[in-house]
Amino acid sequence: MMKRLLFLAALFVAVFAKKSFKRDQVLRITARDEAQISLLKELSEQGHLGLDFWMEPVHESLPVDVRVPFHSLQAVRAFLAYNQIQYNVMIMDVQNLLDNEERKMVKYRAFPRSTDDFVYTTYHDLKTIYNFMDMLVAENSNLVSKIVIGQSYERRPLNVLKFSTGANRPGIWIDTGIHSREWVTQASGIWFAKKIVTDYGRDPVLTDILNNYDIFLEIVTNPDGFAYTHSSDRMWRKTRKPNPGFSCVGVDPNRNWETGFGGPGSSNDPCSQTFHGPRAHSEPEVKAIVDFVKSHGNLKAFVSIHSYSQMLLYPYGYTSTPAEDQNELHKLARKAISKLRSLYNTRYRYGSIINTIYQASGGTIDWTYNQGIKYSYTFELRDTGRHGFVLPANQIVPTAEETWLALMVIMEHTKNNPY
Repeated sequence: MMKRLLFLAALFVAVFAKKSFKRDQVLRITARDEAQISLLKELSEQGHLGLDFWMEPVHESLPVDVRVPFHSLQAVRAFLAYNQIQYNVMIMDVQNLLDNEERKMVKYRAFPRSTDDFVYTTYHDLKTIYNFMDMLVAENSNLVSKIVIGQSYERRPLNVLKFSTGANRPGIWIDTGIHSREWVTQASGIWFAKKIVTDYGRDPVLTDILNNYDIFLEIVTNPDGFAYTHSSDRMWRKTRKPNPGFSCVGVDPNRNWETGFGGPGSSNDPCSQTFHGPRAHSEPEVKAIVDFVKSHGNLKAFVSIHSYSQMLLYPYGYTSTPAEDQNELHKLARKAISKLRSLYNTRYRYGSIINTIYQASGGTIDWTYNQGIKYSYTFELRDTGRHGFVLPANQIVPTAEETWLALMVIMEHTKNNPY
């Protein structure tokens, strides 16, 4: 009885310490033309409304998804009606989805004895993920090691799993969770890690890849932000480093890279979700990867995994100038998403970042491509907006399974096409 009371008390504290999204709605807005996009951009700059754009207003061909706090709903609806801008409600009450997510997490909040006992069908906090990584290494020390490539601003280790069968191999990099609220990405990263150790020696294609290449997997690329999504604000996207002179905290770690730094598609407003930071590589989470890439010197593929919108993207995002290898990157993307679709018929769009979604400067894969890593890709995982960043836990494994098929296509092509 006492244990149960203590558990309930802990749950009560956890829930009530968090930012509430009760009666907040996510609206999908469909702009008719460039004039309406301009109006929506003006709306996005009204800081007092507290709007959280999940999909930014960039072009009339793309939907705009925005979380509207309950206190701003009336004003936003009036604005849209006055300007004859169409919208529909995608999520009626954000907090309801978060409560469902929390219930499932609490149900499975136990420390498994092995990675075989680990629950891959629910979301986990940072401590649990780090424990999982340590267990995986202990169980598969002949194949997996953990390397620490740096520390976050709040002094958390930046842990990377290295899957290797020999010395001095070229490498393939995969990262998940650089935007902390994109929980399906970290959850997929966990699944990928288990899949690699399970399939090595059984799947001839993966075995051949690992006999020739190392795979590096950073599951929680932004641990401060991720911890904050669990403790305080589920919708937190950025890092957690303070911005001197401003009350708003954090930098968008996918706008903090040197290539195109500070250009269109990033913001110089510290309160913006796409704030690029004071300078390129100012965030220790980004700088650690930069240093690792340069010191390794022989990465041949680099895949950064985000959610949501179901896309597979390649450089560039900061410029409309085509990448030198665009034809090959395009064909490989098409082959990868075709394989992905074969499992659950999930449809992906593909192409260069700037042509498929929007101009975005200072992004990860533009920098890695310019470092000479030809096979640089970004995934945007499920879904297309029905649940957005609050993808139900029952979609974790299907998402990971189908994404893995596409990753295997990219990794096999990398192995078969040395450069």
